Amino acid sequence: MSDSQLTAETLVTLKKRIQEVYLDGSRPWVIGYSGGKDSSCVLQLAWYALRELPKEQLTKKVYVISSDTLVEAPAVVNQLDTTLQQIDEAAKKEDLPFEVHKVTPKIKDTFWVNMIGRGIPAPYTNFRWCTDRMKIAPTTSFIKDKIAKFGEVMILLGSRKAESISRGQVMNNRRDKGEYISWHNDITNALVFTPIEDWQTNDVWEYLMAVPSPWAGRNDTIVTMYKNAQAGECPLVIDKTTPSCGGGRFGCWTCTVVQKDRSMEAMIDNGEEWLQPLLDMRDRLTDTQIPEKKPAIRHHRRRNGRVEYHEVTNAEDKTKKDKRIVWGPYTLDYRREILRDLLQTEQQVRTEGPDPNTELIKREELKYIRQLWLHEEGDWEDSLPGIYEEITGEAFDDYENSPAGTGTAELKILQKTASEADLPAGLLRELLDVERNHASMTRRAGIYDSIESVFNKDWRTREEAIAETQNQPGIQA
Repeated sequence: MSDSQLTAETLVTLKKRIQEVYLDGSRPWVIGYSGGKDSSCVLQLAWYALRELPKEQLTKKVYVISSDTLVEAPAVVNQLDTTLQQIDEAAKKEDLPFEVHKVTPKIKDTFWVNMIGRGIPAPYTNFRWCTDRMKIAPTTSFIKDKIAKFGEVMILLGSRKAESISRGQVMNNRRDKGEYISWHNDITNALVFTPIEDWQTNDVWEYLMAVPSPWAGRNDTIVTMYKNAQAGECPLVIDKTTPSCGGGRFGCWTCTVVQKDRSMEAMIDNGEEWLQPLLDMRDRLTDTQIPEKKPAIRHHRRRNGRVEYHEVTNAEDKTKKDKRIVWGPYTLDYRREILRDLLQTEQQVRTEGPDPNTELIKREELKYIRQLWLHEEGDWEDSLPGIYEEITGEAFDDYENSPAGTGTAELKILQKTASEADLPAGLLRELLDVERNHASMTRRAGIYDSIESVFNKDWRTREEAIAETQNQPGIQA
């Protein structure tokens, strides 16, 4: 198709193709639904096609799955939740095999657990750690669960060749199971069906404006959402070839892969001023990628405990190479700052936004972060509950996980002892943490490996690591 050439004939042909694919075999369907125009179009087409089949032929489930990273743009996730409920109710009313599911990352994989808990720096183009953990993993887990039960699944996506040249090439190269169908690149026994892959953007809009939504009537909400944000949808991500969100697409409000979140800026310009605190915080996270800021907010050691260097071209003599420290995760002090910033932003959004119960970080995430700080970062002061109470004015009720035997007083004693023995305080603290973590075990398996791991870390201070680089020709901090 080109320049919106939708006709009744082409829609009838597509409807028959969808029906034939559904009736072929016993594999259930999984429809990736993001609430945007392309996925809405595919879901509508599938709905109307299956509605016309005899009830006795509707023997296979159609799982409608949406991905919630837990840091989605609030306006988008609110609209998505409403629509999913409408889809569920309409399917039950019409006795159709559609079943709604929303997948989320495991708590250990969420954005804030990784950034605030583990100190993983803000994502950028060549370091999109968020995609695997927050999008691909939850979706893949759901699909694999269905494959384990049924043997195979058919995944329906709203992907279109017109989205980009590279996207079109990928889709053409995958055509190995007939027209519009291919095997999934990474998931064994999963087929991918892209019924509107040849459609242009105008075709999608023409269809949505001409054909009412079977679960909510008109599609005006989709038009309004795109108009207010001047954006494209963030598709359901099932592999690494799916285009990145951010920039001109609806996606995570925390996205730092692009320098400017034009979608959120447009929504603010169109009257959603309460989103400004979110945009401001996102911009502050983006600024952490500025090279000059890294020494103040990131560890001089990597997460493996080693000090590492990388080579860069000398600014004055292009024939020479300089070595610089490869900065590691955010320091614990800076992570505390991010947590304060996040909780303050949440308070602002609750006061200024439409929902006084808006959650930017879940209680389960806060509990997990607390444990990471206690057991991996040596936060003997147990600072998270204090920060939470300071910002929210509420007590952080997590008594079952409260630490015992360590605190500010014990930390001062340890630091004094380490200084007198001319040993790194961190080394002693981590050895004590190893002992404490294994103390309750009947068999203390792995304790020697843990002790060895502590000793293998580079215990030089930041100043010592930088001083060493400055004492060697061509090596800089």
